[in-house]
Amino acid sequence: MAEFGFWQAAMLAAVGVVAGFLNVMAGGGSLLSVPVLVFMGLPGPVANGTNRIAILAQNLSAITAFFRRGFSDFRLSLSLAACAVPGAVAGALLGTGLDGVWFNRILALVMLGVMLVMHLDKGAAERPGDYRPTRTQLLRGHLLMVAVGFWGGFIQIGVGFLIMPVLNRAMGLDLVRTNMHKVFIIAVYTTVALAVFVTRVEILWLVGLALALGNSIGGYLGAHFTVTSGEKLIRLVLNLVLIAFIIKLLFTP
Repeated sequence: MAEFGFWQAAMLAAVGVVAGFLNVMAGGGSLLSVPVLVFMGLPGPVANGTNRIAILAQNLSAITAFFRRGFSDFRLSLSLAACAVPGAVAGALLGTGLDGVWFNRILALVMLGVMLVMHLDKGAAERPGDYRPTRTQLLRGHLLMVAVGFWGGFIQIGVGFLIMPVLNRAMGLDLVRTNMHKVFIIAVYTTVALAVFVTRVEILWLVGLALALGNSIGGYLGAHFTVTSGEKLIRLVLNLVLIAFIIKLLFTP
C-alpha cells in the first residue's frame, strides 16, 4: 500500500467507529471496513486478515460494556465459542486465499433470508430476559455455531446476520442477550482466526491498530445502546443495515 500516515489512520479510526457500532448492534460493519482497506491498496486476503485486529478489539470492548451493565453468562458464551472455533480454523485456512465472483450475491441472499426469518417468526424475541434455553435448543445452537465459526473464520463479513438468528431463533434468547453472547463468541474465534492469518498472509499491524481504535469505540457504544435502548433499537438498526447491504450487494458491480 501507499505511505501510511496520520490522515489515513484518522480515516480508518472514523470508519472503525461506524463499523464497530454496526457490528455489535446488528452486523455488517466489515462490509464498510474491508472495502476501505482494499481501496487503500491491500490485497483481499491481507485486508481480510488485518480487519481481524479491529474485530477482536471491538468485541473485547463490547464484552466489557455488557459486563459493566450486569449482562454476562460466560459459561454459556464459552461453550458456544468452543463449538465455533473448529469451524473458524477451517474457514480461516480457506479465507487466506479468498476469491470468487459470486460471493456478494450469496451474502446478499443470506442477509435476505435472515431478515425474512426475523420478521416472519418473532416468537423468540418476545421471550423474557431471564428465559433459559431448553436442552434441545442448546444442542441446536451449539451445532449451528460450528457453521457460524466457519463463516466468521472464512471472511467475517456478515457473520452477525448468521449468529443472531442462531441465538435468537434457534436458542430463544432475547436480542439483548443475543448480542451479549455474540460479542464474546466472535472475540474467541477471531483470536484463533487471526492466528491462522498471521501464519499465512501479511498482516499490517499499524493499519489494523488504527482501525481497531475506532472499532473499540464503536463496539462500546453499540453495547451501551443495546442495553439502554433494548430490542426495538436493535431490530430497527438490523433491518436498516440488512436492506442497505442487500441493495448494495445485488445492484453494485
